[in-house]
Amino acid sequence: MQTENFNEKVLPTKKGEGLIKDVITIVLLVIFVVIPIRVFIAQPFVVFGESMSPTFENGDYLIIDQVSYKFNTPQRQQVIIFKYPNDTTKFFIKRIIGLPNETVEITGPDVFIKNSEHPKGFKLEENYIVNNGNNNVVKKLGENEYFVMGDNRNASSDSRIWGSLEKSFIIGKTFLQLLPIKKIGILPDKF
Repeated sequence: MQTENFNEKVLPTKKGEGLIKDVITIVLLVIFVVIPIRVFIAQPFVVFGESMSPTFENGDYLIIDQVSYKFNTPQRQQVIIFKYPNDTTKFFIKRIIGLPNETVEITGPDVFIKNSEHPKGFKLEENYIVNNGNNNVVKKLGENEYFVMGDNRNASSDSRIWGSLEKSFIIGKTFLQLLPIKKIGILPDKF
């Protein structure tokens, strides 16, 4: 009985040919996968400042969901990222307090909401607040306007100061927290 010797042969390639293919593959992946995800679906965001403390602290690293609000409307008490209306090169992070066509009334540390469902108003329960503000504000919101505030009321520049937020300025909502490691989680703004 005769056995055949099957030796595998490797064909030589030109020096650097494999590297060029790898680089082209990576570039194509970035162009067709990474960039569209980054631009249209999710975006990283680093918290700067103390206006959302204790929910989010200075330096926290978040991933923002940019798709949800294309199909759903923003909801009360969700934390959102938006372009600051007075300087659209800056991004702010705040919590939605008032929804379109509502009246927000702040008396001292208490927030009251009046709408068609509650014409006499109701007191907003905000168990995520540690540092209450002490303001007196009444604001009637228009069709596409939101009232937003930071969780650290004494250190927040928000709708109490610069007015309502148009929906068109909203970028997305918090979806994932990656840093600090002890706070990693999905939907980190839940209370």
